[in-house]
Amino acid sequence: MKNSGIKTTFFLILFLAMPPAQAGPFSQGSQSVAIIAGSGRAFNEDYLILGLGYGYYVVKGLELGIDAQFWVSGDPSINKLSPKITYVFTQPERIKPYVGAFYRRTFIDGLDDLDSIGYRAGLNIMGQGNFFFGIGAVYEEYRDCSETTYSDCSSTYPEILFSFSM
Repeated sequence: MKNSGIKTTFFLILFLAMPPAQAGPFSQGSQSVAIIAGSGRAFNEDYLILGLGYGYYVVKGLELGIDAQFWVSGDPSINKLSPKITYVFTQPERIKPYVGAFYRRTFIDGLDDLDSIGYRAGLNIMGQGNFFFGIGAVYEEYRDCSETTYSDCSSTYPEILFSFSM
């Protein structure tokens, strides 16, 4: 009996002394920074979409964050600010699917600001360390949108992400 207690204590001390497993980029407490690039169409103009994003993983795979987008190379000037929620399916080893939703405030030069909601889905392809590359699609629907002012009150467009986690 006494020997069994010593073994249990030894294994407990050994377990507690072991370094923790390496946390992945989608682990609870991880933070991510993203560079956003894509293309879109509005006002019969083609735009290049550039942006930055920041996220915090509140639990494994579940990120709360904010993105800022700048639509360039078209007229009028368009900027977007988006709080978001994203879930990354962490089980696959190399390619990790993601789904998400967002609320967005769109600032359009010379017109009233617009609110929209949207959804995204895609794949994160893991790189070296905590770097990953994402490619996906976004669907966005504008609220209080008049098709007489805007040619379309919803849009679907690709997104490309270059992200790393800290």
